[in-house]
Amino acid sequence: MALENIGASNRNDAFYRYKMPMMVTKTEGKGNGIKTNIVNNVDIAKALGRPASYTTKYFGLQLGAQSKFDEKTQTSLVNGSHTTSTLASLLEAFIKRYVQCYGCGNPETEIVITKSHQMVNLKCAACGYVSECDMRDKLTTFILKNPPEAKKDKKAMRRAEKDRLKEGEAADEAQKKLKKKASSKAYKNHASDENIILENAHELDDDDDDDDGIQWQTDTSREAAERRMKEQLSAAAAEMVMLSVKKEEEEKSLVQEMKEYLKKDLPISQLKTFISSLSELPPQDIMDALFNALFDGVGKEFLKQVMKKKKYLVAATQEEGYSQMHLLNSIGSFCGKSGNEEAAKEVAQVLMALYDEDIVEEEFVLEWYQRGGPSGVNKSSPVWKNVEPFVVWLQSAEFESEGED
Repeated sequence: MALENIGASNRNDAFYRYKMPMMVTKTEGKGNGIKTNIVNNVDIAKALGRPASYTTKYFGLQLGAQSKFDEKTQTSLVNGSHTTSTLASLLEAFIKRYVQCYGCGNPETEIVITKSHQMVNLKCAACGYVSECDMRDKLTTFILKNPPEAKKDKKAMRRAEKDRLKEGEAADEAQKKLKKKASSKAYKNHASDENIILENAHELDDDDDDDDGIQWQTDTSREAAERRMKEQLSAAAAEMVMLSVKKEEEEKSLVQEMKEYLKKDLPISQLKTFISSLSELPPQDIMDALFNALFDGVGKEFLKQVMKKKKYLVAATQEEGYSQMHLLNSIGSFCGKSGNEEAAKEVAQVLMALYDEDIVEEEFVLEWYQRGGPSGVNKSSPVWKNVEPFVVWLQSAEFESEGED
């Protein structure tokens, strides 16, 4: 069977790896009963990753003719006599609208129907971009009534996501312990150095005693002991402040590095490579830096900006070791910062939009809220009050779903 490249824009690329069978048609019947049979429509649809009923219906809608795909016989028929070139031209239009990514042009996409607004989107497996299909096109109504079967096992994906999250948290915890250990060691070294100095002073005192009979004594009074303790604690506190300042400077430097990268406006697929180059840093720090670089200074138009730049969030959460929980943590910390109060007011709408786009799933949103919400470690943050209505809606929807089962 002869093959051709998927997408008219790739027609002359000899090395293009995405291919489909060239269309074969056959005219059947006579008079008013004449029909056009797209003989290999099933094979074409399979190569495009779409149900054969979608292409058949699209042909009928565009030609203003009745069309039917028979599941049993796997036959695609369109009423009337239509040339192969006419149908092939319509197939190219279908590919452009319902197969190729609007961002990178890659045909490796899947149709995603948003939960709350019933919109038809294309989610790209190559760059992560989510393309919004024109809902004025009549085929979208057919797609909503006949949604494609899920290609991936979502439970398996969630398990893998949880495993990655646990590994990431374990790595973050290990780094925190190392920093804490280093700080403790610095404190102990400081105290040890002071003891050595005192011991050396005593030795000198003993030498002096032998020479001129003068006897030196260490002040062992309670006041002197408290004074020495305060000096040691003050030194340790100063070191902790220095470590905190250093960490803040490192965070600012990472955010600036992210901003410089984003200014280059490189293809979204290269973001994964850039993130991988920062693998020595904790995943949460990298996600925080990316989020701050993308939305620094955003106030009332937080939702609008998130939707405009959502492709970066999709690409970041698809990178190995980075999870939806990291993204949710970044949203919470960003909106909880002083000066981001306007953004915090829109956090529920942002989460709803990300949920609709399948960028974050309800399981992770609920777990995130449980960890850090009103009863969690950051219960004073205004984020939780603003996000509560969305969480309540999620919980009620989940309860209703379980009741139907």
